[in-house]
Amino acid sequence: MTLREVLIALAYMIASACFVLGLMWLQSPKRARAGNLLSSLGMLVAIVATLFVSGIKDYTIIIIGSLIGSAIGAVMASTVPMTAMPQMVGLFNGFGGGASALVAAAEFFKYAANPSALTLDVSITIMLALIVGAVTFSGSMIAAGKLQGVVNERPITYPYQNFINLILFLTIVAAAIFLIVNFGNPWAFLYLTVAALIFGVLFTIPIGGADMPVVICFLNALSGVAAAMAGFVIKNNALIIAGSLVGASGVILTQIMCWAMNRPITNVLFGAFGAVVTAGSSATAVAKTVRPIQADEAAILLGYAQLVIIVPGYGMAVSQAQHAVRQLADELQKRGVTVKYAIHPVAGRMPGHMNVLLAEANVPYDQLYDMDQINDEFQNADVALIVGANDVVNPAARHDKSSPIYGMPILNADHAKQIIVLKRSMNPGFAGIENELFYNEKTRMLFGDAKESLTKLINELKNI
Repeated sequence: MTLREVLIALAYMIASACFVLGLMWLQSPKRARAGNLLSSLGMLVAIVATLFVSGIKDYTIIIIGSLIGSAIGAVMASTVPMTAMPQMVGLFNGFGGGASALVAAAEFFKYAANPSALTLDVSITIMLALIVGAVTFSGSMIAAGKLQGVVNERPITYPYQNFINLILFLTIVAAAIFLIVNFGNPWAFLYLTVAALIFGVLFTIPIGGADMPVVICFLNALSGVAAAMAGFVIKNNALIIAGSLVGASGVILTQIMCWAMNRPITNVLFGAFGAVVTAGSSATAVAKTVRPIQADEAAILLGYAQLVIIVPGYGMAVSQAQHAVRQLADELQKRGVTVKYAIHPVAGRMPGHMNVLLAEANVPYDQLYDMDQINDEFQNADVALIVGANDVVNPAARHDKSSPIYGMPILNADHAKQIIVLKRSMNPGFAGIENELFYNEKTRMLFGDAKESLTKLINELKNI
C-alpha cells in the first residue's frame, strides 16, 4: 500500500469511529446534539478522504455539487419548521436511496463498456444497490408527500394490490438475474429501474398516516442498505460501514415501533391500516355525549391540581403549540403543581417527534417519561391534559377486538381523575375510528386550535 492509501484507510477508520460514537450519543437527549455533530464531522472526514482517492481527474463537478448541496442543506435546516421535520427526514431517506441508485447506474454503464473487468460479486451488488435505492427513493417521496398532505394520507388501496406487487417484485428479480447473466443490456436495465421506482410507489401508497413512524424507520433502514451496497460496488469502506450502521439501526427502530403498536411488520406494510372505519365504532360514538369545557373552567381544574400529566400528539405539532405547552407548565409549576409529560413511542409522524418538539421548547428532559415509565402514574394524576393526541390514548385498543388498533399499548390517560382534551373537532385520528376517551364521563373537550386554547388557559391561570 502507498502512503496515500494508508492515510485514506486511517481517515475512514476515524470517520467510522465518529459514526459509532455519534450513534451512541444519540441515545441520550443531553448528548444528542453532540452526537449529531460528531457524526457530521465523521462524514466530512470521509468525504475529504475520498477526494484523495486516485483516479479523480476533474474536481470541478465535485466542488460545484458540494457547494450546491451544502447551500440547499443549510437553507432547509434553517427554514424547515420542526413540525415539518418528519417529511424532511423522509426526503433525506429518499435522497440517500436515489444517490445509491445513481452510483449503481454509473457503475453499470462503466462496466457495460468494459465487461471483462466485471466480477460476479460486483454485478450482484450493482443490481441490489439499484433496486433498493430506487425503491427507497420513490417510496420515500410518497411517504414525504403523505406527511406533507400532498398525497392522500389515508391508505390508497386497489384490487389485488398484494398480488400485483408480488408479480412486479418477481419481474424485478427476474430482470436483475437476466442482467447479471447478460450484463449491459440497456432495455433490461431501463425496465429494472422503472419497475423498481414503480414498486416503491405501489408499496408505499397503501400505508396510512398512522403507520408513518414505522414507515420512516423502515425506509431509513433501506437507505442504509442501499448505501452499503453502493459501498461494495465502488469498494469504499466508509460507505459500507455508514450504510450498515444506518441499516441496522433502522431495522432495530422499526422493530421497536412495531412492538409499541403491538403489530407485526407485515401487518404494517401490507395491512392498509386505517382504510376502513367500522360501523360499530361510529354507532357507539353517536350514542354517547361529549362534554365541552371553557378555558376558565379548565384553568381552575389545572390550577388546583397536584399532579398534571400532559400527553402531546400530532395536533400539538400541527398548531406549533410546544412553546405554549411549556409556558402552561411553567405557570402550573409556579403554583406548586407537579407536571409530567407522557410520550407514546408512535405519537406524531416519526420516532421521537414529540421529544424533538418539546426539546425545541426547552422542556426539561427529566419531565419527559416513556409510556412504560408513566402509565402507572395516571391513576394518581388529578388531570390528564391531552394536547392533540388521539389513537395513542384510545381505550378501544384494550377491549374492542373489531378495532384496527386492538392490542396496541396505549397511554392510560383514562385512569386520571379528570381528563381535558384539546382538539379542533371530533374528527377521528389517522386510524379512522372514534376515540372512546372523548366520551368518557371524566373527559371535558376544549375545542379550538391547540396553541390558542393553551394561550387562553395560561391567561386564565394568571387570573386565578
